[in-house]
Amino acid sequence: MAHWRLLLASLCIGLLAQPALAQQASYGAPIALELAKRAAAGAVAEARRLKLSVAVAVVDTHGTPVYLEVLDDTMTASPNFALQKARTAATMRRPSKALEDGVAAGRNALLSLPDLLMIEGGEPILVNGKVVGAIGVSGGASSQDGQIARAGVEASK
Repeated sequence: MAHWRLLLASLCIGLLAQPALAQQASYGAPIALELAKRAAAGAVAEARRLKLSVAVAVVDTHGTPVYLEVLDDTMTASPNFALQKARTAATMRRPSKALEDGVAAGRNALLSLPDLLMIEGGEPILVNGKVVGAIGVSGGASSQDGQIARAGVEASK
């Protein structure tokens, strides 16, 4: 039991000490459906501009789905991946790419965190500097998913 406590404490200290992971906004009120739809519409417009079939998921601060849109001919796995990316961004209050970068930099302890998808494509949605939810995109290359998710965030402003 003491080993698990030590491991958990080390993990927490390691997470908090990392500059890439240190900056985060506090939580605000959960995202409204209208804002979720606006973010998704911005993401869908960018996906269509790139001629990509993707799934776009918007979740609240707890990672609960608020809105999901799946374009025609999207891989059947993409909606689940989009939800996981959005949940990662919402619950960790940072882009999923920040966690991907942390793992790439050798912070392998991040891999032990449950229910997170540390691949680019999840972005927090902020209102007045507070996280109200997040958007996740899956269906293109991860860099394209990130670009599409960021377009959704911009549309939500």
